[in-house]
Amino acid sequence: MAKKLAQIEAQIKKLQDEAASLRAKEVAGVVGRIKEAILHYGLTPEQLFGASRQKHKPASDLAVAPRKVRAESGKVRVKYRDGDNTWTGRGNKPRWLTARLGEGRKIEEFLV
Repeated sequence: MAKKLAQIEAQIKKLQDEAASLRAKEVAGVVGRIKEAILHYGLTPEQLFGASRQKHKPASDLAVAPRKVRAESGKVRVKYRDGDNTWTGRGNKPRWLTARLGEGRKIEEFLV
């Protein structure tokens, strides 16, 4: 005999509650072991998370090194220069650079 939708949903709810309870117990055990290790070794937050760690930063950001794209002024740094002509390397190549490359020069010559 086929079960009714309400019965299946009740079973799902019961299993979800059991899973949440088991997870809470496991988390409590893990947290307890971590606290014990912190006390035993005298660890500081800086040792655990780094000196520059900000509060509430996602764990996925920990493995990503910060990019040095912008100068302190907030502008994008110049990557190529020829006299007064500059280009950050973003967007289309400027006319002055296209002309120099057309003359047979290499783009590496203009790197800052």
